[in-house]
Amino acid sequence: MGNGLTQQSRSTNLFGQVNYRISPSFTSSTNLSTSHSFSNGFGPYFYIIPDGKVLGSNLLVRADQSTRNSTNDVFEVQQLFNGDFRLGSLRNRMVVGLDYLHINSNQLFFGSTYDTAPIAKDYDYSKFNGAALAALYASKTPDFMYPLSGIKDTYSAFVSDVLNLTDQLSILAALRVDAFHNKGGLVGSPVAGYNQTAFSPKFGVVYQPLKDKVSLFANYQNSFTNQGIYNAYDVTASDSLTQRFARLEQANQFEAGVKLNALSGRLTTTISYYDIQVKNLLRTDPNPLAAAKFAQTQDGTQLSRGVEIDVIANPFTGFNVVAGFSYNDSKLTKADADVNGRRPTTASSPVLANLWLSYRFNAYGLRGLGFGFGGNYASDNKIQNSVSLGEFILPAYTVLNASAFYDQRKFRISAKVDNLTNQHYWIGYTTMNAQKLRSFVGSIAYKF
Repeated sequence: MGNGLTQQSRSTNLFGQVNYRISPSFTSSTNLSTSHSFSNGFGPYFYIIPDGKVLGSNLLVRADQSTRNSTNDVFEVQQLFNGDFRLGSLRNRMVVGLDYLHINSNQLFFGSTYDTAPIAKDYDYSKFNGAALAALYASKTPDFMYPLSGIKDTYSAFVSDVLNLTDQLSILAALRVDAFHNKGGLVGSPVAGYNQTAFSPKFGVVYQPLKDKVSLFANYQNSFTNQGIYNAYDVTASDSLTQRFARLEQANQFEAGVKLNALSGRLTTTISYYDIQVKNLLRTDPNPLAAAKFAQTQDGTQLSRGVEIDVIANPFTGFNVVAGFSYNDSKLTKADADVNGRRPTTASSPVLANLWLSYRFNAYGLRGLGFGFGGNYASDNKIQNSVSLGEFILPAYTVLNASAFYDQRKFRISAKVDNLTNQHYWIGYTTMNAQKLRSFVGSIAYKF
């Protein structure tokens, strides 16, 4: 793109904490945070579409989403009481908390599609610039205007307790209650205020057949997303749209696994399996008349299952290994026909792995000298995955890194090489973002 497609943004964040010991068994923690953010200017973005003529040939859509003097203010206060006490012979570790969150938004998003350009090495992309977009907005109304304003208050209370039934068996029970108070405002168009209450439970159990060496665990937890208001199709009201308050989007997760601590702590491994089922997802209404009006219905479902493995090892003095592996199978199980049964474009790569090896010399004359080597792997990532548009895949990649350091009492010298093999790779969350090629970083620190 050309010059001038910039956006000014600034933010101020403040955080404060007060800790108090009530007794040997109970402590109090009060946390306050506030933030103010501002943005103004262009927000260029791009996406790819098939050209409709040649199979596998694509075009680049160039578009903008600007903000105009937009502000967002957030204030939160949280009060926690932590207790570690016994009832008879049973040890309890309890957390009781209260939380208040206040959000005041006054934002305006607007934008337009600029043009559709070919993907070619000799094409002049600099014509997509700040002056051209300013001229476009001066000549016509933006394709969309999306004001977002209003005040939201959330009042929460939660309690959690870990109870040691024996030295080898402990159970967890927790409950969180959230009361949402939306005072209304603008979400693209005027919306009425509403109140909504959510309950989120959690249960867990840990059993150690070999104390401090082998732990078996299982847990269940519920989480939710407040979706606010959506436009539904009302066939009884002259086939028009009507605003409805969305039910809470609910996710129920079950997880189970084993944690091993072997070789006197030199090897720690955690292996877990999870199953997450999401319901009440908003999706396009399958009724063709409703879909033509961009109406939604709230009966969508999604399923995610996977395995995670983490290993931390110290096989001999000075040598450390950190490794991880995860596999995630995610799919939309009830969604628009265009994507039903497919992996969501927000699910990232199904297979991820990481490895880091480091060694620090401890012998006289070399003490403080160390080296590290490792990297990350990600499998193919489908950032476009539908019947109508097909698939657009970011290829799998392996990125290797290396480091060296010399650490002494008064100073430290270090050097690091990221992307050692100069790998061309992209990451994305429905987008494609080119990542840095090989880079070198060196530092010298003196300790007073």
